[in-house]
Parts: sequence; structure tokens; C-alpha cells
Amino acid sequence: MLCCTFRSAVPGDEELILTFIQALAEYEHMSDEVIATPELLREWIFEKGKAEVLFAEAGGKAVGFALFFHNFSTFLGRAGIYLEDLFVLPEERGKGYGKALLKELARVAVERKCGRLEWACLDWNQPSIDFYTKGMRAVPMDQWTVYRLTGEALAEAARGV
Repeated sequence: MLCCTFRSAVPGDEELILTFIQALAEYEHMSDEVIATPELLREWIFEKGKAEVLFAEAGGKAVGFALFFHNFSTFLGRAGIYLEDLFVLPEERGKGYGKALLKELARVAVERKCGRLEWACLDWNQPSIDFYTKGMRAVPMDQWTVYRLTGEALAEAARGV
């Protein structure tokens, strides 16, 4: 029996998406880093098509969300899906919504003939690590470190400094 239904975000869902982003940021102790606005989400998700959002719904309300986009593997020679955010409301955890969202995203990846589905997880987030590795059989990537340019460092790189 399906624990929930899924729907893709549509224009008009920007506030709901932002609510989930803010809740995730609070959980990750990163609320001060959220500068997204409904207008930015509308522009980048719906107008520019740079990301997609899938909602898990139960009892007539959104209980979880997954924000994802396509990346590309040169080794596989095909696109993959990168899961940027997966979040289930705290009061709705333990009901299978997170697993259902990941399975649905895996189904989308297979349907689109993607070579893989991948994501990052904070090192301290043991409940999520356990869920991914034990509940979903995901494998952590050894020997890889994520690097990031942002803010002034990004601007300097763009200027050739």
C-alpha cells in the first residue's frame, strides 16, 4: 500500500518550497544561510527550469519534498540526478515518506535513463546516514571531497584574480 502520493511542484508552489527549505535549514543548523525567496525560486525552478521539486503528500498536505536536478557523468556518458534536498517534516518522520520519495526519485531516474542518483549528507547527520546506507543500500563515496566557491571567492575567480 502506498504511504503517500507524489506531485511535481508547479508555479504557485514557491512559498511551500521555501517553507521546506527553511525547515531543512533549521534542522541542519544553517538557517542564517537561506537567502532564497519565492521570486528566486520561481525564476530558477519554473522559468529557467534549473531544478525540479517533488512533493510527498498525505492527508491532503505536503509532508516531504525532494529538490533535484540533472547532472552529467562523463564516465557513464549520460545524465544522472543529483538530489539537492530531501526533507520530511519532523512530525511526519517514521511513516515511510522519505523512503517513498527516494524510491520515486529512483523511478524517475530509471524512466529518464539516468546512470545514477546521488546526493550529499552532512557528516554529523547519523540518522540520515543510517537511513541511506541501511534503509536504501546507498554507498558513501570514499576518496571524494566536495569543494565550493561562493561569495567573494567566486567573484574573484570570475574576475581572474
